[in-house]
Amino acid sequence: MPKVELEAHKDGDYFVDYEEKVFEDVKAEPGQKALVTFHTVAFEGSIGLVNILSATRLLRKGFDTSILLYGPGVTLGLQRGFPKLGNEAFPGHQVYAQRLNKFMEEGGKVYACRFALQALYGHGEPALLPGITPISPLDVLDLNLIHKRDKSVIIDSWTL
Repeated sequence: MPKVELEAHKDGDYFVDYEEKVFEDVKAEPGQKALVTFHTVAFEGSIGLVNILSATRLLRKGFDTSILLYGPGVTLGLQRGFPKLGNEAFPGHQVYAQRLNKFMEEGGKVYACRFALQALYGHGEPALLPGITPISPLDVLDLNLIHKRDKSVIIDSWTL
């Protein structure tokens, strides 16, 4: 076996040039909107958290930003906790609530499909984080069409 004679990595080391930005820092033009849709299950992968962070970044760049939780995406907007709602059962357990609340505090809008909420996941509107607006399943398409009509930035993601 070859012998490895490199120093062990230490906190504070880095492996890439994280300071170089290749592209211009794009900001929203007046009235520009963005929509980020989630069709993913909470805790089944990173895309839910990545999308919340992307939506927050769009909001901070000046876009009138909305999040749409539909299908399994509604599970990101549910109140959680153990043994009581709001308790963090393990580190990161409340990350979706924390990030969605931060997004809404900064002016972002979050919508959740009522069909997915009740028919697919057996929850009612009171199970949603305060501030999330429940919408008709018929509004899911119209919300997308409104954003397409308005030439908005749209980020769609699906996980299966």
